[in-house]
Amino acid sequence: MENDKKIKYIKFACTFVLVIVLSILGYYYDVLFLEGDEVETLSLVDNNNVNIENEDLRIHFIDVGQGDSIIIEQKGHFMLIDAGTNECEDDLITYINSLNITKFDYVIGTHAHEDHIGSMDAVIDNYVVDKVLFSKHTTTTKTFENFVNAVKSKGLKLTSPEVGEEFDFQDSKFIVLAPNSKNYDDINNYSIVIKFIYKETSYLFTGDVESLSEQEILDKNLDVKADVLKVGHHGSKSSTSKKFLDAVNPKYAVISCGVGNDYGHPKSVIMNRLQKANIICYRTDESGTIVLTSDGKNIKFNKNPGSYNGNN
Repeated sequence: MENDKKIKYIKFACTFVLVIVLSILGYYYDVLFLEGDEVETLSLVDNNNVNIENEDLRIHFIDVGQGDSIIIEQKGHFMLIDAGTNECEDDLITYINSLNITKFDYVIGTHAHEDHIGSMDAVIDNYVVDKVLFSKHTTTTKTFENFVNAVKSKGLKLTSPEVGEEFDFQDSKFIVLAPNSKNYDDINNYSIVIKFIYKETSYLFTGDVESLSEQEILDKNLDVKADVLKVGHHGSKSSTSKKFLDAVNPKYAVISCGVGNDYGHPKSVIMNRLQKANIICYRTDESGTIVLTSDGKNIKFNKNPGSYNGNN
């Protein structure tokens, strides 16, 4: 009988101790895992913030001096709009190589001026290119000849896109808005204009179009509304008319031009127009190469906004 009492006592004591132990473990279980959840939640928030730095659309406005060259990058695919002057060839190739590019889905020459297609032959010679878009206008310059020969040597051809034609690029697309006429007195107006769209964001690339081509685009009621405007013709006063700028109504503008260039770009009248419209302006002559990033909703730049200083 005494042994039975001892056994019952031991069982009771063991049960009591077990309850205490489980209670203590339960407390620390709650503390550890609840705190762990909170830490994980904070980590996810931080990751989301970091993800804003890793958007899947990047647009590089490359500093090629007095000229234009833009690379659009998405999910390891690339397209090129213009290739600067002949003189910038080495710098442009170096920049392209820094992005580990081996292939361009599209190469677009907006028009035949040397400050836009000067190094295009080097790009085509050095990288795989799927498609070359170019306006129907041609010239007899050595620069244009080199460009055409490079295209031919790769077994490619120049494709002249039609206004309204759409092209797919990964999760984005771009639409051709100009040129809208077959003949112009000024080569600048032959510039291919495209509107690039990614989710809720849009970007207008205008080459060197002047007010005549801008007006033709407006007359056709083409949708030019965009978040970012690549200002036409390096900020020349013959482009970016008030009516056109009002229709685009961008939040940001990017001007590609050379430091102290002989043309006096950008012009004061254009800079004043941008400032009056409260458009945040970025300039390669002040900031060098500018990289825009977007997640399809937000747009960020890697440089601070430039000034509104211009030349008469």
